[in-house]
Amino acid sequence: MAFELVSDYRPQGDQEQAIEKLVRSVEAGNNHQTLLGVTGSGKTFTMANVIERIGRPTLIMSHNKTLAAQLYSEFKNFFPNNAVEYFVSYFDYYQPEAYIPRTDTYIEKDSSINDEIERLRLSSMGSLLTREDTIVIASVSCIYGLGSPEDYEGMMVPVWVGQQIGRDELLESLVGLLFERNDIAFGRGKFRVRGDVVEVHPAYLDETAVRVEFFGDEVDRISTVDTLTGTVIERVDRHTFFPAKQFVTSKDKMKKAIVEIRKEADQRVAEFESQGKLIEAQRLRMRTDYDIEMMREMGFCQGIENYSRHLTGRPPGARPYTLLDFFPDGFLTMLDESHVTIPQIGGMYEGDRSRKTVLVDHGFRLPSALDNRPLRFDEFMKMTGQRVYVSATPSAFELVNSRPDNNRFIPVKRNGEKLFDPRKMNLHPSGSAEPVEAFDAGEPGRPMIVEQIIRPTGLLDPVVTMRPLRGQIDETIELCRQRVEEGERVLVTTLTKKTAEDLSEYLKGVGLKVRYIHADVDAVERVEILRQLRAAEFDILVGINLLREGLDLPEVSLVCILDADKEGFLRNETSLIQTAGRAARHVRGECVLFCDEVTDSIQRLLDVTDYRRERQMAHNEEHGITPQSVKRAVQESLQLYSNQREEADKMSRSLVADDEEVYDKIRVIADLEREMRDAAGKLEFERAAHLRDQIAQLKDGDDAPKKKKVKYGRSRK
Repeated sequence: MAFELVSDYRPQGDQEQAIEKLVRSVEAGNNHQTLLGVTGSGKTFTMANVIERIGRPTLIMSHNKTLAAQLYSEFKNFFPNNAVEYFVSYFDYYQPEAYIPRTDTYIEKDSSINDEIERLRLSSMGSLLTREDTIVIASVSCIYGLGSPEDYEGMMVPVWVGQQIGRDELLESLVGLLFERNDIAFGRGKFRVRGDVVEVHPAYLDETAVRVEFFGDEVDRISTVDTLTGTVIERVDRHTFFPAKQFVTSKDKMKKAIVEIRKEADQRVAEFESQGKLIEAQRLRMRTDYDIEMMREMGFCQGIENYSRHLTGRPPGARPYTLLDFFPDGFLTMLDESHVTIPQIGGMYEGDRSRKTVLVDHGFRLPSALDNRPLRFDEFMKMTGQRVYVSATPSAFELVNSRPDNNRFIPVKRNGEKLFDPRKMNLHPSGSAEPVEAFDAGEPGRPMIVEQIIRPTGLLDPVVTMRPLRGQIDETIELCRQRVEEGERVLVTTLTKKTAEDLSEYLKGVGLKVRYIHADVDAVERVEILRQLRAAEFDILVGINLLREGLDLPEVSLVCILDADKEGFLRNETSLIQTAGRAARHVRGECVLFCDEVTDSIQRLLDVTDYRRERQMAHNEEHGITPQSVKRAVQESLQLYSNQREEADKMSRSLVADDEEVYDKIRVIADLEREMRDAAGKLEFERAAHLRDQIAQLKDGDDAPKKKKVKYGRSRK
């Protein structure tokens, strides 16, 4: 199937030329291309158009779940007739297995799996194996180990009307796919049997089950049914059942794997005993024996991924199978906010290996557990082929690699020594003496850095002004007062958490409505703080590093950067450009830098801003465009659900008798649980987490239903 982009919008501004150049570059065979798109220029829409034109399965990577969920929602709307999937870590809570030798502390693996995200992961794997029109929105989770795609595909069980297959044979196949029989609590990954009728709830479907009816040893009818009511949704001629777990293997491979695991365990135990490490030897023997017994009887064990090398038959040191192996050859990769995503990919391997090496050295795991790992960066680059880097502030890696050498990636540093300086190479079109056309020739061996700096709204980049450090707090107060009087919002960035908190208290003391936000603020509370800022419940938000990429606040017209000349991670070129961009959605956008000297990063920000504003103003003048601020509805408050619960409690106290209070509480909890599941299904994870906390408070907190005490015998006075 071809990709079909459904949208009321048409490419505007710089989008059309960016789409043409990127498509031409990919079709010419270039492995690296960079879309340098400013905040608010519609990079997502450009990406969608490129996918439609190229027509290949596409992996889109983002550096966190929240932005990935936002992209998933947007691409689902763009491609309603194609398979748009979501693949991120399925842990709501994850504590990895670890050992601390200094204190002899073993930390057991603990996790809470989100069933909805697990379903979406399984759906992604199934779509990639059965459809060519698949787009997967993924986080860095996609470079971690999965089962073999050959095993996953080989274990799929197709069923069709008229097929000669016995009921018991189908049940045996379902058990081999790691489905569980449960005739009472029917749920995802389970099946139930009623005479000649078998109902299966696939792990990748939400509220739909598949009913297979037999007539003797022949499939008579196949239907999809509603899991709650049991009503038939539609009749189908055939259905293919996928495995219920991500790690699956055939019985023959399992038997061979158990033999190899036993052999490795015997060798490792003998090695420990020869070294006098009897505790480690006993520990490893007990754990391995238990895991082998579980795999024999159940086909699964806790931590089975640590035996993935044996289960897939890979040699020692070989890379693991990942989601990338499920993609067909020639797929396209897009890395959103690549200046953050690429370093994240590169940092996964070493951290994972250092933790597991300690476990292996102390007998908690076999050495083969080291091969259950994320991909190394060079392995990722080799597997992804053609890539499109998307960022308003591409790093040296993207700029260097969007140069003539397209057959391999070029490291920016080697052994800590910088090999390339992008500024000296004139790689960045902004401020370069070389014309922009030299960066967008879509021919093999030619550089490909495509600019998209014209916004459909006609908005310009924020004006950048500099003020002296002396008196920066008083200046900030005055600037804030001016914006607040106009009904606009302000962001202020500091260097430390303590400074952010102290500055917030000081601004409150002079009569301003202000809040602060930093890494110690709970994730759900952060969402609520941002919502309150947009809703004008307060006017000024003080932060550190969270006020950067991905933050969409159209009401913000001013960004104040304190101590802007303190060169470093929080005040480098990327940070300054990204932070200044938060005011790019307002027609009066301005960024004020408080500094006593113009650092290289500040000069870079000034050069880039001047270059972009000149291009944007020329385009507006040529096409008669009047810039307009972005307008977007403020999302509903997460606190609304808490208020609804309080109202329900008040109503119950006025209408329900005391001895009926427990039933009202149960009803409220049931309602909240239903809302929580609905929110998770819509990928509104912050709202779902908030509802989960309310349910826990109702069950365990002061609001928990109080049962009547029963007295036995005579009470003492």
